[in-house]
Amino acid sequence: MMVLANRNVIAAIAIVAGTVTTLAQSTQPGGVPSDAEIRKILVERVDTYRQAVGIVVGILEPTGRRIITYGAAVKNGGPPLDGDTVFEIGSVTKVFTSLLLADAASRGEVSLTDPITKHLPSSVAVPSRGRAITLADLASHVSGLPRLPTNVAPKDASNPYADYTVENLYQFLSTYQPTRDAGASYEYSNLGAGLLGHLLTRRVGMDYESLVKARITGPLSMTSTGVTLSAAARARLAAGYDASLSPASNWDLPTLAGAGALRSTANDMLTFLEAFLAYRKTALAAAMTEMVKPRAPAGPNLQIGLAWHISTANGKTIVWHNGGTGGYRSFVAFDPAARTGVVVLANAGTLAGPDDIGRHLLDSKSPLLAAGSPALAQPRSRTAITVSNDAFDRYVGRYQFAPAVFFSISRDGSRFMAQLTGQPSAEIFAETEKDFFYKVVDAQLTFETDAQGKAVALVLHQNGVNQRAPRIEGEPVAPKEVTLEPAVLDGYVGRYDLAPGLAITVTRQDTRLFAQVTGQPSIEVFASAPREFFYKVVNAQLTFEVGADGRATAVVLHQNGRDVRAARAD
Repeated sequence: MMVLANRNVIAAIAIVAGTVTTLAQSTQPGGVPSDAEIRKILVERVDTYRQAVGIVVGILEPTGRRIITYGAAVKNGGPPLDGDTVFEIGSVTKVFTSLLLADAASRGEVSLTDPITKHLPSSVAVPSRGRAITLADLASHVSGLPRLPTNVAPKDASNPYADYTVENLYQFLSTYQPTRDAGASYEYSNLGAGLLGHLLTRRVGMDYESLVKARITGPLSMTSTGVTLSAAARARLAAGYDASLSPASNWDLPTLAGAGALRSTANDMLTFLEAFLAYRKTALAAAMTEMVKPRAPAGPNLQIGLAWHISTANGKTIVWHNGGTGGYRSFVAFDPAARTGVVVLANAGTLAGPDDIGRHLLDSKSPLLAAGSPALAQPRSRTAITVSNDAFDRYVGRYQFAPAVFFSISRDGSRFMAQLTGQPSAEIFAETEKDFFYKVVDAQLTFETDAQGKAVALVLHQNGVNQRAPRIEGEPVAPKEVTLEPAVLDGYVGRYDLAPGLAITVTRQDTRLFAQVTGQPSIEVFASAPREFFYKVVNAQLTFEVGADGRATAVVLHQNGRDVRAARAD
C-alpha cells in the first residue's frame, strides 16, 4: 500500500505497495556494470538503507549470464542467496498471463479481440462502456476496470486475496459500472489481469498453474517457477519481510492468480528473457513478438504492449515489468537492441523496490534513487497500545478523499480495520487514542474529533504528505457535472509547465478531457463549469485561464490547500 505522488502534485491515493549514487565507468562488454560495481549497490541498499534482507541480481548479455547477490534469504543466519533462491515475483506474473493469451491466439483457441463475455458464464453481467471489453484490453490495462475489485474483504489482511472467490469476482463484474470507455486510456488493473488468467483457464480447461507449466515453464525448462512449491523448492524460498523488515506472510491468489501468484528464481527468469531475446529457440517466439508491440500510451515516453511496459529514454528502449507482494519486490527488463536483460529480486515489501537498480544496470543514464529519498527511508518503530472498542467505534464510518475515493473504517471484533476504495481491508493499530498505524506499509492515520469524541475527519500520513478526508454521513454529494462542446474542450488541449521537467498535458477524446502529470497516468477530469474541472479519483481541481479566442493561456491546479499556476507551453 502506498500513496503515489509526483512532487506532491496530483497525489493519486493508493494505499497498497540528496546526492545520486553513481557508478564508476568500468563495465562489462555490452555496457552493463561489473559484478563488483553491482555488489556495491546491493551492499548500500541492504546495509545502509535496509530495503531488503537480501537481493539477487541476474544479468543476461551476449557473453552469457551472471548472478550477483548480497544479504541473506532469511534473517540471522539463513541459507546463502544464489540464482536458484525462490522469490514471489508478484505482478511479473502478468507477463506470463499475457504470454498465455498471445500463445492461445496463435493456436486459434481465442482471438485478442474476443469480448470477455465470450469466455464467461452467461449468468455474469459484464460491465461495458463505449464498447465491449476484449481480452487484449485486459492484457494492456485499457479495459476500464479498476485496479482492484471493491469487494475484497480478507479474513487475514496479511494474505489479502487468499479467500477471494470466483463467486466474489462474478458478483463484482455483475454490479460494477465503468467510469471510462473500454480502450480509451491506460489504467493499471490487477483485476483485469487476474480476470484474463481466469478466462484463459476456462477456455483451455486447466487451472492456472497447470496451464503455465504446460505452455511456458515446461517447454522452457523453468523448473523452479510455479504457484505451489515442491518440498525442494520451498527449502530454497527466501523469507518475505515487510517495509520494517518484520516477517511477512506469503500471498495466495487462487482466483486472481494471473495477476500475481507465481514464484520464481533469477536463473529461471533469465531463461525466460533468453527466449524473448532469441538466445533460446522456442515455439513461443511469435507470441513473444506479439507481446512487445506497443498498443496504447501509458505515460510520457511509455507505451503498453501485452503486459510489458515499453519505455523510451536516453536513446534506449527498455521493455519491463515489476512486481510486489507483502514481503517481496521484483523487476524484470530487457533492452532488445543491446540484447541484454536484468532480473532483480528482493525479499522485502519496501516502498523503494529494486526498479531503479534494474533500470540503471540497463541504462547508466537512468539514476539510482537519491540519498534522502522518502522511498529509501526506514519506517520508525511504533508500539501498539490498547484502545477500547467503544472508543474506536466513534471513528467507524466513511471518509471522503475525493468524489470517488473513500476510507471505510470498521471494527472486526477487537480488530480495527481500514479500507481504501479499490483495495483490500487492512488492520490498523493504535499508537495513541487518535493515532493509528499500519504494519503492512509505512502509513499512519490520525482521527480529528469533536467535543463528544466522535471523529469528524481523518488524516493520512505517508511519504511526507498529509491528506485530510472529512467524515461523511449518508451518500456523498459529488460536484455536478456539465457537458461542454468539443470545440470548447479543444481550447484547453495542450501542455502546461508546472516546473522544469514537470508538466500537465491535457488531451481530448471525443467529449472527454484528460490530464496527465509528468510520470503519471492520464486521468479523466470532469467539467463543473465552462472553465472548472475536477478529478473523481483525487481531491484536486483545475481552473483554466482563457484568452479572448477561447484558447487557454494557463491552468491552475488546486490541491492540498495550494493553488499552483502553470502557463501554457505550446
